[in-house]
Amino acid sequence: MLMVGLAGTELAAHEHEWLTARGVVGTILFSRNFQSREQVTTLIASIRDVAGEDFLVCVDQEGGRVQRFREGFTRLPPLAAIGRFYESDPVDAVNRAEEHAWIMASEMRAIGVDFSFAPVADLDRGSRAIGTRAFHADPAVAAELVQAYVRGMHLGGMAAVLKHFPGHGSVAEDTHESVAIDPRSKEEIFANDLLPFLAGMDAHAEAVMAAHVIYPAIDDRPAGYSRTWIEDILRGELGFHGCVFGDDISMAAAGSAGGIAARAAANLDAGCDIVLACFPEAVPEAIAAVQGRRPSPVERIAPLRGAIGSTWEGLVDNPQRERFIARVTALEP
Repeated sequence: MLMVGLAGTELAAHEHEWLTARGVVGTILFSRNFQSREQVTTLIASIRDVAGEDFLVCVDQEGGRVQRFREGFTRLPPLAAIGRFYESDPVDAVNRAEEHAWIMASEMRAIGVDFSFAPVADLDRGSRAIGTRAFHADPAVAAELVQAYVRGMHLGGMAAVLKHFPGHGSVAEDTHESVAIDPRSKEEIFANDLLPFLAGMDAHAEAVMAAHVIYPAIDDRPAGYSRTWIEDILRGELGFHGCVFGDDISMAAAGSAGGIAARAAANLDAGCDIVLACFPEAVPEAIAAVQGRRPSPVERIAPLRGAIGSTWEGLVDNPQRERFIARVTALEP
């Protein structure tokens, strides 16, 4: 199954064919698809008019430097701001993580987005790709805050997606730009980077996104292309039964598998349920690559659909929202 990226702020005629192609289950929106809250709400409605109400619409709305929709929405601080606050007030920091998640989720649900790829469960240990997107360098702190964030997303009517399994935070390279290799042992990864993912799974996160990082002590393929990581470890040893996403096949580190079709096939052969083709130029070849593939089990995909949410007007009238926004935005004025 496939999620595709769109080019602009309105649906182009050829994109109607993409959205209704066999195997396409959703679309991921970016800043290029956003001008205003009213515009993106209209775009989402037009997507559903073409593809149906069960079609998944998602976004990266983490906060900090990765927040695709800004004007008209709460400017969310990066997760690292919550981690810094934890060092002085652990109890309230857990509350702030839940509130941050609820704000994000409830705002996205009010405009028709099903889910955000959140939370980042990586550790803040020097990765150029991750940095302040992660809660903390300490696995125990990150685990507690990830679990709180998943709870907050669920309260906001949104499924949670833990990324980037089994941990991108301890390797310096940015997989958007280059190959990334983490030479550590399985034991070290399990003792550190994996703990926040386990905490998120314990909180019933619905999905996991696999990293493009290579962990040669375990497999010579990136995690998203590795049956060892996805089938043997994630589903086998860890008992995860939810949806597994591969990271964007347009990224530089995804190139180890070959061209776009080979990358999509590598994700699916490894056990991923959904392939991400985020850039429009990759979409036609990715659609062709998933034809004839067996659909992922519906019980893995259906929980990603957003719960019934408030209208934007109803959300704004909620006094609890104002209190949450005041507390969360104070973390990083």
